[in-house]
Amino acid sequence: MQSVIVRQHGGAEVLRLESGQISRPGARQIQIRQRAIGLNMVDVYHRKGLYPTPLPFTPGTEAAGEVVAVGGDVTEFRNGDRVAYGNVFGAYTELRNIDADQVVKVPAGMDLTVAGALMVKGLTAHFLLHRTHSLQAGESIVLHAAAGGVGMLVAQWARAKGAIVIGCVGSRAKARIAEESGCNHVIIMDEQDFVDDVRRLTGGAGADVVYDSLGQDTFLRSLDCLRPEGLLVSFGNATGPVSIPNLGVLAQKGSLFVVRPTMGTYNATAAEMRGNAAALFAAVEDGTLKVRVGQTFALEDIADAHRAIEQRRTIGSTVILA
Repeated sequence: MQSVIVRQHGGAEVLRLESGQISRPGARQIQIRQRAIGLNMVDVYHRKGLYPTPLPFTPGTEAAGEVVAVGGDVTEFRNGDRVAYGNVFGAYTELRNIDADQVVKVPAGMDLTVAGALMVKGLTAHFLLHRTHSLQAGESIVLHAAAGGVGMLVAQWARAKGAIVIGCVGSRAKARIAEESGCNHVIIMDEQDFVDDVRRLTGGAGADVVYDSLGQDTFLRSLDCLRPEGLLVSFGNATGPVSIPNLGVLAQKGSLFVVRPTMGTYNATAAEMRGNAAALFAAVEDGTLKVRVGQTFALEDIADAHRAIEQRRTIGSTVILA
């Protein structure tokens, strides 16, 4: 089999495709022939060393494929089952062994490419809107990177819940995508002052919630978009990490709240993860969520895929076909 190996932290050039062997799955494990591997910004953070990871390692946290071998004590899966997982390290590979408790079955009518793009992004959208903050009809949100893989899902789901969605994007092309995903209003960051526009669009009151996956470049100004006692959900570092050296800034800007959620907190057990995945799959199957795979890459072109997502040249979800 072939796997992507990182032997030193750095740029996209450190991603190397190497051949290797795989053992039979152990007790409570299954072996998956992976077909579609989701690409996420967290993969870039691991590659760069922003999220410290012991070397060498295989990046990636989500994929979908078919079960090709079953280890001892596994009764819920058998060969041929279509499965997917998210938030499990080591996805950039053709074959892998994985604990059965970390995997869910893919609904019969769902394409594996969609499933491979869905687990991390979809489960992220789920906890952002249902757990980190239970979004209510009539609330207003500001959504950075609204044309990205997570952003498109959040926009659709938030609109379905009756929220007013203000999407922020980097170009006119992405603005059209954000509008199609359900954003009530779209701000093009390079052309407009997003704080002024949010204030105007909310009648001067400010938004109830800001969802910020960009980090350093937008964090402080995102606080200025909030109403008093509003909530900033910081869930990514695409432009660099965030710090608040003086918590008093939250008081000065209106007794604001800030949270930094992680998927692991909301999917800590197999039962919890499978319940969340069932809600996610149901939202796709009933049409609430439409998953847009904007671009695909072959596994051997993984460096090009990383450069594309880092340079914000992607729209929707990106999938690596193994």
